[in-house]
Amino acid sequence: MTENKETNQGRGPAVRNMFDAIAGRYDLMNRVMTFGQDQRWRRHVVAEAGDPGEGKVLDLATGTGDIAALMAVSHPRCEVIGGDFSAGMLAEAKRRFPSSRISWQVCDANALPFADNSFEAVTFGYLLRNVDDSLKVLREVHRVLVPGGRVVCLDTTPPRKNLLYPFIRLYLRFGIPLLGRMLAGDEDAYAYLTGSTLAFHDAETLSSIFRQAGFDRVSYRRFMCGSIAVHRGVKEVG
Repeated sequence: MTENKETNQGRGPAVRNMFDAIAGRYDLMNRVMTFGQDQRWRRHVVAEAGDPGEGKVLDLATGTGDIAALMAVSHPRCEVIGGDFSAGMLAEAKRRFPSSRISWQVCDANALPFADNSFEAVTFGYLLRNVDDSLKVLREVHRVLVPGGRVVCLDTTPPRKNLLYPFIRLYLRFGIPLLGRMLAGDEDAYAYLTGSTLAFHDAETLSSIFRQAGFDRVSYRRFMCGSIAVHRGVKEVG
């Protein structure tokens, strides 16, 4: 599959406004449309990121903060930064985790405001399907990781064409937008999100983009009838 050719300037503000608008209902929608499985996937992301010790971890596209909060609880010695380009999402994250030691920061994944070799791990959920150039973002992630650091990516992936494919596609195209209208009052936002799933890289293609960005030991695991994938990779040493 090819990248969306729109520039980030053209697409970014619309995506940011969409996430600002649905921030208050984002968690409820995630629980309902994933049948409660989304927290399991986030725990898997934290486990795959490993123990950063006293180092720093960046959770990009942190949204309402679930992965960042799990990381802070699982590894209390590390410093956690939750970054997102949606101020509305970050406000919701701060509301949900008011006493957390997480640092919340507005930032753009296309040009991260961090020095080279800053983080032991970088995690993100549902980031790459919402950017214009996955390779550019992954190269930025590679830059800010220390040698030997890990990247872990949770995202949707087009389901494989098997016996379940027609039912999964039906749910993605019609079921989730309907839930969006009923629970979040925004059918269009969830129609976009499901459309971005079907148009996104398949899991193998995304693995190859991770390798192009410089990551070694790239692998992935599928969830939810093959419509969710968690990719991981390691920044080479030396």
